Amino acid sequence: MYSIQGFTPRLYQKTIVETIKQANTLVCLPTGRGKTKIALLAALHRLNNFPQSKVLFLTPTKPLAAQIVREFQESSSIDSVVLFTGNVSPKKREALFLEARVIVSTPQGMSNDIINKRVDLRDVSLLVVDEAHRARGEYDYVWIAKQYAERGNYPRIVALSASPGSDLASISEVCENLFIEDIEVRSDSDSDLQPYVQETKVEYKVLDFPPKFLEVKKCFEACLDSRVQVLEELGTLSRKKKMSKTQVLMLQRELQGRLARGEKSSELWQSLSILAEILKIQHAQELFETQGLVPAYSYVQELFAQSEKTKVKATKNLVKNPLFKAAYFHMNTLLDQGLLHPKFDMLLSIVAKEVKDCKKILIFNHYRDSAARLRDALEKIPDVKVGLFVGQTKKKGTGLSQKEQIQLLEDFSNGKYNTIIGTSVGEEGIDIPAVDLIIFYEPVPSAIRTVQRRGRTGRLEKGRVIVLVTKGTRDEAYRWTAYHKENRMHRVLKSLKTKLSLKQKKPQAKLTDFAVKKKPLKIYADTREKGSSILKTLVDLGADVRMEQLAVGDFLVSERVCVERKEVRDFVDSLLDKRLLQQVRLLKQQFERPILILEGQEDIYSVRKVHENAIRGMLAWIVVDMGVSLISTKDARETAEFLLTLAKREQEDGGKNFTIRGEKKPLSDKELQEYIVS
Repeated sequence: MYSIQGFTPRLYQKTIVETIKQANTLVCLPTGRGKTKIALLAALHRLNNFPQSKVLFLTPTKPLAAQIVREFQESSSIDSVVLFTGNVSPKKREALFLEARVIVSTPQGMSNDIINKRVDLRDVSLLVVDEAHRARGEYDYVWIAKQYAERGNYPRIVALSASPGSDLASISEVCENLFIEDIEVRSDSDSDLQPYVQETKVEYKVLDFPPKFLEVKKCFEACLDSRVQVLEELGTLSRKKKMSKTQVLMLQRELQGRLARGEKSSELWQSLSILAEILKIQHAQELFETQGLVPAYSYVQELFAQSEKTKVKATKNLVKNPLFKAAYFHMNTLLDQGLLHPKFDMLLSIVAKEVKDCKKILIFNHYRDSAARLRDALEKIPDVKVGLFVGQTKKKGTGLSQKEQIQLLEDFSNGKYNTIIGTSVGEEGIDIPAVDLIIFYEPVPSAIRTVQRRGRTGRLEKGRVIVLVTKGTRDEAYRWTAYHKENRMHRVLKSLKTKLSLKQKKPQAKLTDFAVKKKPLKIYADTREKGSSILKTLVDLGADVRMEQLAVGDFLVSERVCVERKEVRDFVDSLLDKRLLQQVRLLKQQFERPILILEGQEDIYSVRKVHENAIRGMLAWIVVDMGVSLISTKDARETAEFLLTLAKREQEDGGKNFTIRGEKKPLSDKELQEYIVS
């Protein structure tokens, strides 16, 4: 029998586990209130009741996965807790899964292991989904939960999140995707949580926007209004109005959809270009209002530099706009005067004062460049030992590998640093204990991100949060947007708890479930298709998918039929960079029945500025000269269904045992002549 060790469960944790014993449960607790311990208690219950079973714990990042492994090892007697990462070879992961009792993995890696049959979900008695608010759309959580619900011999799902969404639709989507049957929600004001809550004092420091900055702000606003007016004149907008970034992106998607369906007009193209300008103006505005003069000036300066090299009309037209140019020159003048955003000096002042009394300070800044500038300034303050916690992608020389992220957090815990500046990568799930003070350099308009940021303090001792807000800027709007979204989230969760109408979407029995099971159709997929929704759909449809590194093509359904898949935009891109010619030739040379799938509903003649006759000529060469079959599919699902149909026709006469050929198909005399000439 497995048991806990080193901690005593709290009353609310025990009551929540009782619910989990009966139903798939969404657990919503403020950050730092022991959601992982609840998952651990549930895991112990399932492992003890199903002794030969396993627990699968999914979490979004490797640093967080490493922390969860450590917590399970330190807080329980479970003898085999393993971490699945890309650094472990596929064969070793397969062996580890057979031996382990608890497997902690990122969802992307686990999806690939399920597709390649290195993991058998039948013996998993508990699936834990951490940061469950991500279980939307195409995120891997959704597909894995569906596979588990269909295959598990005794499935039980626990979803953990401090903030699953801010409205009924988004929370309901998460619940449906994870087959949730009950919700356990607590806030710090609930009676069973209050004895364990450390007070977190939130203080808003409201600063005046510098009068000298107002001229730049007016130029940006006037520039934005002028572009919106053009949209109104083109008929894209029914009336002139202020447009948020979300509204701009929605309108952009709508127009791109019309374009993809074959609608062509100069107004449509011009409107899309104007929307691209608006997004650039809004980004410059946000940088200027929330981050300061230097970040905004650097961004605008970069646009002017790009305009001399790029062919993108949006960039070229924007830098010619007199109002945008006026904002640029005003910023240049202010820089000469040495003016900075008031938040910059305020933050340095707060840290210099607080570092003597605070053991640990955590600063959140949305923009990596701004965070790096703050780090450089803080390093000059006595007693401040500061580290920069950013994501893996290298941008302008900054970026941390996951190993470096883990090391930095350990250094922070051990006292090497007393201050960390983190971007959004530090908001979610990472366990940073005993933070005394958190500073928001800017409010964020998201309830999820606000809750995640705030929850980094007040875990073991009283905590403090300082939010810097500049009057008359986006800071004020973002502050109240997040406030109202968070309140709405709690109302929705309480409502769902009391009148839960969600029913577990257990797959309904089909006639095929009772038919004699046939040997599944085999399809080889190139490793570059890893993560593709096509592979997941093929698995859903019952195919035996095997990922291999294919020398030619993307999918192999028999020894003679190989398929190259191109999305519409990629087809045109590969035509321009000459990849397509070589790929089609190799396909024809090596396979008796080569097929090219053209996937997507976009208008092939509109995705890039390529003459229509060039595209028609290439299509004719592929079909007539090369003899390659060309098939059109509207989306990934239709592609998967067509591949399965091909496999069925090719393998129904005993061709299921085909393997990847090492030798090439012999060339005909005509093909050999063409190859020599080419």
